[in-house]
Amino acid sequence: MKIKNVLWLLFTILVLQACKTVPVTGRKQLNLVPNFMIQGLAFSQYDSVVKASPTLTQYDERAQMVTRVGSGIQHAVESYMQQNNMSKEIKNFKWEFNTINENIVNAWCMPGGKVVVYTGLLPVTQNETALAVVMGHEIAHAIARHGNERMSQALLINFGGLVLEEALKEKKGETQALFLGLYIVGSNLALALPNSRMQESEADKLGLIFMSMAGYDPAEAIPFWQRMAAANTNKIPQFLSTHPSDATRIKNLSALIPEIKTKYYKK
Repeated sequence: MKIKNVLWLLFTILVLQACKTVPVTGRKQLNLVPNFMIQGLAFSQYDSVVKASPTLTQYDERAQMVTRVGSGIQHAVESYMQQNNMSKEIKNFKWEFNTINENIVNAWCMPGGKVVVYTGLLPVTQNETALAVVMGHEIAHAIARHGNERMSQALLINFGGLVLEEALKEKKGETQALFLGLYIVGSNLALALPNSRMQESEADKLGLIFMSMAGYDPAEAIPFWQRMAAANTNKIPQFLSTHPSDATRIKNLSALIPEIKTKYYKK
């Protein structure tokens, strides 16, 4: 067998072994990056952002609300994963919820359960249930390993499948730079690159399930996204650029809510 064919065979085996299944949706995805590596990068960057930002203390009522909502969704996630024999998928999560006092309409969750909400988002959410819509959505991205999927795709493009192992083990600087390119975070800049519409749809569905299990009415997603759509006319930045709010999304959510509410909502 020619060396080229052997390399392609090894590459195919690598890709097949890296295929994972997204919880709930069952979609197959590519996860080439070991979780310990991507979470290590995420934890380091998260700590840097929180320390460098005007982060609210837990004595602030806004921070208390963020922590309350986040903890509720965390417990819902853990319960769901346990019920479906997937607890190992989140066993290394180190959950943390922080509120940054900046007028940015955004929130994000890094791989491993590290969440930030900006106070600029709160006038748009207006209430705790709408905040659960956002946090459920962002946490869902982490549960579905969308960050790993995007980084895996970028690794194949930037380094090529045949040098992937070298890229991960030896090119630590390049790997970190790639991570930062996908997760541009800072005191004035949140996640910058848009998720695919497929990932957004998955995060919408999983987010509704998790918030419902946490006791929040998923029907609140409709008025919230309508407010976001209206806010878009004022050219609100990061959040809307990475999480498109449009008629299609609202239509899809409207179709999902009745079944999810019946099956998962716990008052």
